[in-house]
Parts: sequence; structure tokens; C-alpha cells
Amino acid sequence: MFRRNLMATGRLIGNQTLTQMRQTIYRPQLVAFMSTEIRKAIEDAVSSAPVVLFMKGTPEFPQCGFSKATIGILGQQGVDPLKFAAYNVLEDPELREAIKEFTEWPTIPQLFVNSEFVGGCDVIKSMAKSGELTELLEEAKVLVPEDYNSEKDP
Repeated sequence: MFRRNLMATGRLIGNQTLTQMRQTIYRPQLVAFMSTEIRKAIEDAVSSAPVVLFMKGTPEFPQCGFSKATIGILGQQGVDPLKFAAYNVLEDPELREAIKEFTEWPTIPQLFVNSEFVGGCDVIKSMAKSGELTELLEEAKVLVPEDYNSEKDP
């Protein structure tokens, strides 16, 4: 009877209701399996260029819509290809899982600017729409200069 009343009233047990305790008990937990070698490889990759994207496929041949959208946004923003590196997580299943653990972000693609994790496709889209992405990329000095001319004057 006491248990039924406790469940019906949602009375606190410690600082949690019974429902909150159940959610905590049954919530799946992320188990860390990343080796020190893969962590070091990710850290090296993240610092390999000012703009780094972990994606499915390559910039030339993205293998998912989110990766394609993110590459498109970076191109529209004018990210300098000389200041950009992309890593195809489909080539290495360990990297694909480890990058999610490294950032605590569940999806691919994942963008880093100056070794700082920015977010996934949804975050990048939102930042591009609000103008925040342009500001971030300008501050990082990773955009192709406006006066850049690919053909040299004779």
C-alpha cells in the first residue's frame, strides 16, 4: 500500500521522484572504449588544419545528405581549401565511433574550428542562418580573402 501511494503521489525519494529514479536506472549509458592511440590520432587530426570536418565520404563525394549539406555551407562561406581538412569516418569504423565519444556528440558530420568542436550539421545550418558561422570563420581567419584572384595579373 505504501508503495502504491508513493507512486501515485510522486513523493520525493532523496532529491528524485520515483519516476526520475526509474529513468536514471533504465537510461542507457555511453561506455568509453576509445584507446589512447585513437584519442591521440583524433587530437592530431583536429589540430591538422584550422578547419577540420569529420564526415561520411569526401568533400568531392559526400556519402550522406548531412555531410553534403555541411560541405556546401562551408563552400558558401568561402572556407579556404588550404586551411581545411576532411576525414572520412566510413574508412575507419573505430574512428567513426571514437569521434562521437571524443566530442560527446552522437552524429556525423562534426566540425572543428581552431581545434574547438563547433557541432554537427544542424548546428552549422543554424549558425550559418544567424550569421554566427561567418563571424566564427572570419575571426579564425580561414576564409579566402576577398581580394584573392586565382589568375595572376600579367
